[in-house]
Amino acid sequence: MSDKFFFSVRVYYEDTDAGGVVYNANYVKFLERARTEWLRARGVKQSELLEKGFGFVVASMQVDFRRSAKLDDLLLVSSTIKEVKSASAVFAQEITDEEGNVYIRAVTKIACVDMNRKRPSVIPQDIKEVFLSECD
Repeated sequence: MSDKFFFSVRVYYEDTDAGGVVYNANYVKFLERARTEWLRARGVKQSELLEKGFGFVVASMQVDFRRSAKLDDLLLVSSTIKEVKSASAVFAQEITDEEGNVYIRAVTKIACVDMNRKRPSVIPQDIKEVFLSECD
């Protein structure tokens, strides 16, 4: 079991809507970046997975929007793996500020896909071992 992984995101003008707050779809991008960096921190590069013909796609996502971030805010995106199955894994993620105020809580299920066949696939064993070693 591992501690939460944190990835920081600064809110830029391009992330905001006309009201000056982060546009809702951009939180999903922040969550995606954090999961990618979670993998990278454990030696797994998405580009190398793709070269082997595998990829991860979001199978489902439940997002609880709690407060709005604004231009120039520094956000922390935490990622913790909660469940691992043969072809999927579930992450618990949270976006907070430096004071711990919660902006987003999300549960994201990712599925492994054989990119050549465009079908679900068993997670490669070396990646699955990484997931299992970090699972809460």
